[in-house]
Amino acid sequence: MVTRDWITDAATLWELVARRAGADPDGVALVDEQERQLTLSGLRDRAETVAAGLYRFGLREASAVSWQLPSRIDTVVLSLALARLGVVQNPIIHLYREREVAFALRQTGASMFVVPGMWRGFDYTDLAERVTAGLDPSPRVLVLDDGLPEGDPSVLPPAPEVQPGCDAPVRWIYYTSGSTADPKGVQHTDQTLMAAGRGLAYALDMSADDIGSIAFPYAHIAGPDYLVMVLTVGMSTVIVEAFSMDVLPFFRKHGVTMVGGSTAFYVAYLAEQRKDPSDPILPTLRLMTGGGAPKPPEIHYEVQREIGGRGVVHGYGMTEVPMIANGSPHDTDEQLANTDGAPIRDAEVRVVKLDGGLAGPDEEGELRVRGPMVMRGYTDPKLNDEAFDDAGYFRTGDLGKLRADGHVVLTGRLKDVIIRKGENVSAKEIED
Repeated sequence: MVTRDWITDAATLWELVARRAGADPDGVALVDEQERQLTLSGLRDRAETVAAGLYRFGLREASAVSWQLPSRIDTVVLSLALARLGVVQNPIIHLYREREVAFALRQTGASMFVVPGMWRGFDYTDLAERVTAGLDPSPRVLVLDDGLPEGDPSVLPPAPEVQPGCDAPVRWIYYTSGSTADPKGVQHTDQTLMAAGRGLAYALDMSADDIGSIAFPYAHIAGPDYLVMVLTVGMSTVIVEAFSMDVLPFFRKHGVTMVGGSTAFYVAYLAEQRKDPSDPILPTLRLMTGGGAPKPPEIHYEVQREIGGRGVVHGYGMTEVPMIANGSPHDTDEQLANTDGAPIRDAEVRVVKLDGGLAGPDEEGELRVRGPMVMRGYTDPKLNDEAFDDAGYFRTGDLGKLRADGHVVLTGRLKDVIIRKGENVSAKEIED
């Protein structure tokens, strides 16, 4: 059970790290596939040492740093070092190439670009050098494989604070990419991401006894949200660079209680379990959770019956609002199978019909959300008027319903609605 206390009420990500490390210095925070691990105090201390090294390179509060890195302990350390300095960080998922990366570095004004070197057959150093050569001024390229810079933390100024009643500064910029249009820069603060991560911790009823798993790209917006959940409850987490069934022995060894990522992950785990139904692939599993894609109702029951635990406790979010709704292990099986959960703590969700009126229970319309986890706007301010309605709700562009029990059901995308003989019909309905 997550309860509010002086740790969970931390005002910034770095303050959350420092408070959790002070309360439980010897608790294990992260373990990787090579069995390297960092305690909570070790995570704090390592991040501060790296922050001092970056400070020596000239990074200061409100500097901008882009990074395109796999899920490693050092990636988490880097993100916390940047948070310690108050740097605006721009995580870039590993799939983005020259067009998207160049746009992100140019628009953020990044003074540094951190890459892994060669990873999974792709030369990110070469990509970084080609992209930065076309920028003026050219950002410094830092290769993670060469090691993170280190320095004496005593040279650092005090960590940036957020004063009560003041707007929190933007500290994170994520880009969403289309096939032709320029990527959209989504601006977040520590506080928006922390509201999402805390909401996830409350929804899933996480505790210090849980062992989590990061088998998805930490550069995805779910990365820092997950880290906030870890720090909120003081749990341990294993971290792997890439998802495959080869990680299962590692997960079993460390008694992982929560896995997931998306529906594709659920399906992969089921396929692996079906190879030998008598041998549990995840004997300590408490639940699977994730989002990012529709979830067939039957998959909850299949996971529960064949793998074990509570089943699939699915959620709903997006880059602009990392967590909107999530299931709970205390939900009924019917709710877990057929919905995307209830709005997380402090999220206000309403459904607006296509004629502009508010939808009633079980009526379809556009899902809109307001709350502390909503982004602080796009980097291109021209996009903001269309993104928010007059009441300050973010227009998700998703079609859905709020059931009478308060749970969210996604039904499609607003852009897929087709007007046929005066009636609004979704493309999915036509296909079905």
